[in-house]
Amino acid sequence: MRQRACRRWILAILLPLLLVLVSIYGIVHGAVSIPLQELMAVWMYGQESVYRTIVMDLRVPRVLVGLLVGACLAASGALLQGVMKNPLADPGIIGVSAGGGLAAMITMVILPQFSYLLPITAFAGSFITAIVIYVMAWERGAAPVKIVLAGVAVNALLGAFTNGIMVIFSDRVQAVLPWLSGGLNGRSWHHLEFMAPYAIIGLLLCLFAIQPANLLLLGDDSARLLGQRVELQRFMIIMLAALLAGTAVSVAGLVGFVGLVVPHMIRLLIGEDYRFLLPFSMLGGGVLVVFADTVARSWFDPIELPVGILLAVLGAPFFLYLLKRKGPVLS
Repeated sequence: MRQRACRRWILAILLPLLLVLVSIYGIVHGAVSIPLQELMAVWMYGQESVYRTIVMDLRVPRVLVGLLVGACLAASGALLQGVMKNPLADPGIIGVSAGGGLAAMITMVILPQFSYLLPITAFAGSFITAIVIYVMAWERGAAPVKIVLAGVAVNALLGAFTNGIMVIFSDRVQAVLPWLSGGLNGRSWHHLEFMAPYAIIGLLLCLFAIQPANLLLLGDDSARLLGQRVELQRFMIIMLAALLAGTAVSVAGLVGFVGLVVPHMIRLLIGEDYRFLLPFSMLGGGVLVVFADTVARSWFDPIELPVGILLAVLGAPFFLYLLKRKGPVLS
């Protein structure tokens, strides 16, 4: 117990510090490296220079979008893993992200005249998919195992639809591939302004999900004995997770494994208590996405690798490790 408390204090200091460091790293590194003194001159004094446009119009909004995307995905994964009692649950694995991907594919390929609505349609696709999964799993209650299985089935179905659209409209697919790979290339103040209200509201609502999530960890019967409305709380938490995942997908595309890796690593260090797990997961998700995005666009010069590909390379082995170590914990 004392060891976990010590780790919580360490993470409480370390994660904010890492967040600041990776944000600075993301701003100064790229195709054009920016000296720290030039960054300070632009940031502190508003000095006009050749670097001002790069810093203020390109990299700062991209870093801020990355922070929000990582926080939303990690919080979504932490909530889903708790209510489904499954350490392998993740917005991408159970189909929530696939719903946003299909909606975006339809918008960009079949209805390109409405491409300006891409963030809204991707967000709506994720949200509707979460509702469909819950309804399909309902039978005098939606047990976690049924939700996971329904999510896997819906994920496969949506993937088939997405692949079918890519085959039928193969001449238009090239413009969609970077979005499907997941990335922050070209993200600007416009994208930040769109996602920030949804992201901030969703992350604040997580504060109200802490107590119900902790009680659901005790088991449905125990939670009911404590006066909790288990099914309603589970539904609301899943909808909150869908809101967070849909917000991230709407601007970053199909960025995977953040919601799987970050909450599980935090859980291994400090335990299941959502009072600490949720905020630390948000910070860790922001750190991971910003750092991975900076690496993807600066370490492979002159190629800018989509951050979703890099995260998949890192996350897939970790998923297999979890599967081998624990197996799918369904209850």
